[in-house]
Amino acid sequence: MIVHLVQLGRVSYEEGLRVQHELVAARKAGSIADTLLLLEHPPVLTLGRNAHRENILASDEVLKAKGVEIHEINRGGDVTYHGPGQLVGYPIVDLRGDLPGKKGPHLGPVDFVRLLEEVLIRTCRNFGVQAQRIKGRTGVWTVGGGSVLEGKLAAIGVHVSQGVTSHGFALNVTTDLRDFQWIVPCGITDRMPTSLENEVDDPPLLAPTMENARNMVSRNFGTVFERQMLAVESLESLLHPGDTRHESAITAHSSAQ
Repeated sequence: MIVHLVQLGRVSYEEGLRVQHELVAARKAGSIADTLLLLEHPPVLTLGRNAHRENILASDEVLKAKGVEIHEINRGGDVTYHGPGQLVGYPIVDLRGDLPGKKGPHLGPVDFVRLLEEVLIRTCRNFGVQAQRIKGRTGVWTVGGGSVLEGKLAAIGVHVSQGVTSHGFALNVTTDLRDFQWIVPCGITDRMPTSLENEVDDPPLLAPTMENARNMVSRNFGTVFERQMLAVESLESLLHPGDTRHESAITAHSSAQ
């Protein structure tokens, strides 16, 4: 079984939503396999279903002056920031498929989120950054100790419609952490966002670049979800899967853990 890998580069949030909607419709129709979109967005704030507007701290005037858009969307969670240096992943996955840990007719959304967390935890470790889950708080966090508090490396918020997922995760790679001052990230006031760049040792085990982060996320996604990842050259080739000239295998999952 496969997961199509689509890398869009930096696109507007509106364009990212449009692509998601198109691929979700195709996945529901069974015309494409599960798909992982990897991309970046220009500065944007998104408010999930549980968001509180007061968690946006910057004024509308400040945000407008900096060119920051605000979008209210149907994922779970509170307010989140996306911007340059942050790797955003949108998995379009049918939870009724043959997925690790599935015990009934479909994988539960919480179990799906746990798998995404595992992908990101492994990715952080590829860079020499120890990461973990924190009970009761979705996402991926650094490992604190003593007086050192955990920092949030990645946020996760998904939406499920007719068994198919959309939205997903945002991993801070080289993100300008000052931009998070515009919000109360995910409504959490006692922990601050951090990034791979901010946490790696010097010299790093693996340089925290977007290219390296994309490669590690795609490989770990294949391993955790037990799928072969197939890179797709364009959305057009994905939506017309009979033309196999546009695909090349980049990695196969390994059952060895």
